[in-house]
Amino acid sequence: MAAITSPLQPTSLRNLALLLRTAPRFVQNQFRFQSTTSGPASSSSVNPTEVSHFNALASTWWDPQGSSRLLHLMNPLRHDFIRSCHATQPIPPPAAGLRYLDIGCGGGIFAESAARLHNTGLVTAIDPSPQVLAVAKAHARQDPGLSGKLNYLNSSIEGLPKPTSVEEQYDVLSLFEVIEHITHPAEFMDVCADFVKPGGWIVMSTIARTWLSWFTTKLVAEDIVGIVPRGTHDWDKYINAEELRGYFLKERGWNSPQVVGVVYVPGLGWKQVDGSEKVGNYFFGIRKDEV
Repeated sequence: MAAITSPLQPTSLRNLALLLRTAPRFVQNQFRFQSTTSGPASSSSVNPTEVSHFNALASTWWDPQGSSRLLHLMNPLRHDFIRSCHATQPIPPPAAGLRYLDIGCGGGIFAESAARLHNTGLVTAIDPSPQVLAVAKAHARQDPGLSGKLNYLNSSIEGLPKPTSVEEQYDVLSLFEVIEHITHPAEFMDVCADFVKPGGWIVMSTIARTWLSWFTTKLVAEDIVGIVPRGTHDWDKYINAEELRGYFLKERGWNSPQVVGVVYVPGLGWKQVDGSEKVGNYFFGIRKDEV
């Protein structure tokens, strides 16, 4: 018995207790804190504990074998997913000048790669961690071709001025590995929506809240194997695809939800697996209605 329980850390034990309490109905609505009558719980979505955790990882962000290895491996799939979302549009996206807003950009893995695309006009990438953002800026300076196409800002989404015109809004707002770190996701998404232009997309990657995701991301990945730094995830903040779909379609003004499940295969990287969005990692995209 001792050999089985020894790898468990306090966070894993807490999540296991939560699972046992909610086992008959573990698919709870992560947007249950949303209220149409009261104001937001706070003026910022930034959690100081989360920022502190990612500050500690700043120095290894661009090491492909370091703590962000899984993010490097996932990055090509991010672009594949955005292309698949654009392919569903009745009218193709502009051939040039696309504007991206990358929220929670970290060290800039996605932001840099998006800025290098031929049809990108500007990538605005924001993060609340000055240490991590310093790493992103230093890495970007190594490529003169990014000058004028990539702008890093030390800010939360709430700290950005709201767009006053369609020209100031964005074609793609990306939230890669972000929303599962947000305490009040509905309020956060309400703020994000103002930055997306009509016909533009919100795209994200996150994790379903299931028994299997707790086992793979918390117990195995963090506590036993250590492929993900311990404390990176909080299982109670995971969000299921049907919760995201229900939130956006209930609010109206959004259409064409897209969901793609992905699975990490040791030695092969991330692979798209149909149906896996119900048990673990997945991409989600939703398009804002045309005016």
